[in-house]
Amino acid sequence: MARVNLLETRTANFGELIGNGKIYKVPPFQRDYSWKKENWEDLWQDILALHADSDASHYMGALVLQSSGSSDKVFTIIDGQQRLATLSIIAIAVIEKIRQLVLRQRDPENNQARLEILKRTYLGDKDPRSLRYSSKLLLNEINDDFYQSNLINNLRPPRNIRALKRSNQLLWQAFEYFSTQLGQLPEIVEDGEKLAIFLQESIAQQLLFIQINVEDELNAYTVFETLNARGIELSSTDLLKNYIFSLFQGPDDLNEAQRQWRRIISAVQMERFPEFLRYYLSLKHSRVRRERLFKLVRDEVKDAQQAFRLLDQLEEYSSLFIALGNANDEFWNEYQGNSSDIRELIRELEMFRVKQAYPALFAAYQKFPTADFTRLLKLVTVISFRYGVVSSLNPNDLELLYNRVAIAICDDEITTPRQVFEKLKPIYVPDEKFQQDFSLLAITTKGQKKKVVRYILYKLEVDARKSNDVSEDSFSIEHILPENSSSEWQQDFTDAQLDEMVYRLGNLTPLEISVNRDIGQQRYSIKQQHYSQSAYVLTQQVMAEEWTPNTIAMRQERLAKRAVQIWKADFL
Repeated sequence: MARVNLLETRTANFGELIGNGKIYKVPPFQRDYSWKKENWEDLWQDILALHADSDASHYMGALVLQSSGSSDKVFTIIDGQQRLATLSIIAIAVIEKIRQLVLRQRDPENNQARLEILKRTYLGDKDPRSLRYSSKLLLNEINDDFYQSNLINNLRPPRNIRALKRSNQLLWQAFEYFSTQLGQLPEIVEDGEKLAIFLQESIAQQLLFIQINVEDELNAYTVFETLNARGIELSSTDLLKNYIFSLFQGPDDLNEAQRQWRRIISAVQMERFPEFLRYYLSLKHSRVRRERLFKLVRDEVKDAQQAFRLLDQLEEYSSLFIALGNANDEFWNEYQGNSSDIRELIRELEMFRVKQAYPALFAAYQKFPTADFTRLLKLVTVISFRYGVVSSLNPNDLELLYNRVAIAICDDEITTPRQVFEKLKPIYVPDEKFQQDFSLLAITTKGQKKKVVRYILYKLEVDARKSNDVSEDSFSIEHILPENSSSEWQQDFTDAQLDEMVYRLGNLTPLEISVNRDIGQQRYSIKQQHYSQSAYVLTQQVMAEEWTPNTIAMRQERLAKRAVQIWKADFL
């Protein structure tokens, strides 16, 4: 990790954090409260374990705070707002139980004193003029009003909980959950002293945080990237959003930016945004690493105008980013006559799990005519099949070259697919090596790999019949040497060969589903009679008198020669 200027790093319990007049502020645009029942349950079970063992302690993870330049008592919460908000709600639930004891005249004088002490300690001090509590914790712009009005100052159920924002519903439901759980502890819930001890010891003293104070957002981002804190915490996306929104001064600009941001996140999804942003930044920068995203944006975007330009471009690319991973996306409808070709190529990219080419495809989509974009897609699929599926070479080299291509396209140094091919030649596996690797290829027909096997057999069948009047979903994958072979097969194969050869491509062929089911594990002579009557040309060509390791190898070598022509760049 890069060097970070930390003001302070220490272990602190919840009581130490919330005490001594400190105030914690959630940035206005940080993610809303999002913990749910499963998160509350996990935390409550930890607390019950601490209650049963007064000598134990439990780490709640890291709490990243940015110190205020104007006060050593005010902190911005960079990472940890979900945990602090939830612990505050537990404190409110305990205090409410004590208030109920006062109302029921259960040791009212002492419990009223406890009530006031606990409120000052965990919630905030009361203003002598307004008699309202000045909260120790200030949530974001969506949650704070409800938190202060319905939980801190006047504990009252919302009139219509369904009318609330989802995050505010969760705040109230969290209070109801912990209040109910406290009610299931009869040994303490009827005793104000025991309730106070439960809050001050099991929660305030035994729950520990790693407190990390940083100087600015950049250091906070660097720290955050190395943390794996508990629960649903602030993501790098939230931190970036907070920075961008901080550049807007007027409410109109800010509201428009927020609407635009929501559209972007709705398209790409929060968890995929860093990946999307990295591909976008790769249009201009070399070797963009995930941990540099925030720094790159902060260095380039300094004011509202630049922030709007960034949001405009991200929104423009967001639809393409999603469509590149979904052949059925409506995005491809605009390609009219080329739609089916593009959809087929996108499906192949999805099947091969090719992401390294995204920056180059981003750039080509903006700069190339439709026909050239389609040719580039085909080139990428051919390279990906040769390089990754068949030859299984290092994917790191792919990313570097595609990054360079993307920059060159954006700079108008590359204007045609042929020029792209010239740049990508180092990762285009030569025919000789590709043929050799294909002739030895074995792929399991289970899970995701089964789709790849079916695709390869489909392409070989189309080549064999010289037409594409066959559906990729119309056949089953026949293992000529069965996956579970009988003793008759063991006459021609050793145990090692049975394991080695069953998933070799030379042992696989397309076959009608009903025929595959009927012949099962029959010996080869019976199977071969059915093969000759199959509708699939590739299967009709299985004519060897016996099926042996040598037969499989020879058939696969013949298939490899055809594969060189099937998966070949248009520019050779």
